Amino acid sequence: MSTEPVWTQPEPGRRRARHTREQIAVAALKIADSEGIDAVSMRRVAAELDAGTMTLYHYVSSKRDLLTLMNDAIAAELLIPEEELERNWRRALAQIAHRSRATWQRHPWSIGSLQDAQLGPNGMRHFEQLLVAVADMPADSEEKLALITLVYDYVLGFVIRGDLFPVSRDDEWLQAVGGYISTQLGTGEFPHVQELVGAGDREAVIRWLTTQATADDRFDDGLRRLLDAIALHIDR
Repeated sequence: MSTEPVWTQPEPGRRRARHTREQIAVAALKIADSEGIDAVSMRRVAAELDAGTMTLYHYVSSKRDLLTLMNDAIAAELLIPEEELERNWRRALAQIAHRSRATWQRHPWSIGSLQDAQLGPNGMRHFEQLLVAVADMPADSEEKLALITLVYDYVLGFVIRGDLFPVSRDDEWLQAVGGYISTQLGTGEFPHVQELVGAGDREAVIRWLTTQATADDRFDDGLRRLLDAIALHIDR
């Protein structure tokens, strides 16, 4: 089995080629999106393409190569058309942040599941685009990479916390939480929570606190605050 990146390995000649690596990646993503990453195997992808398992090995020599193709297909979704990319670092990073969130929402299984994948051409293009996005940022290369990583950490953390595991806030949940908070506030041990909640209808306050903004609103607000902080950091 070759240890070279799949991109350096020649694809089958035209006579033998019934599929492309791009088609294989699309089929694998379709399986992962609908059934989870554990359902993806060479046999399963071959069946999706109506091909023999051994035939698939003419295109990809290992499961790692398959994951690499999937990873690069996802990287393609991260790319913003060149003519649409903003020429201001702040607006460009905001564009990339929103596109990254949308991509991870479509492929939530990919978070933490593609560590064994190798970097591919679309991954390189995405990295290049990140550097283009911050080209006008008045900072050195090391600082730019650190700030790009900071934005990515925010987006990934939001997807995991806010998009993949949203909190249930139905009436039953609100009543239960409201009752518990009321009991705890009666102990006098939580003066700051008491100040926040006040003396009114605590269930109504909790409902307001938990529904005052949609996930999209919270994402935009958090991203704005983060970019504000980055701008202040650069100014210093």
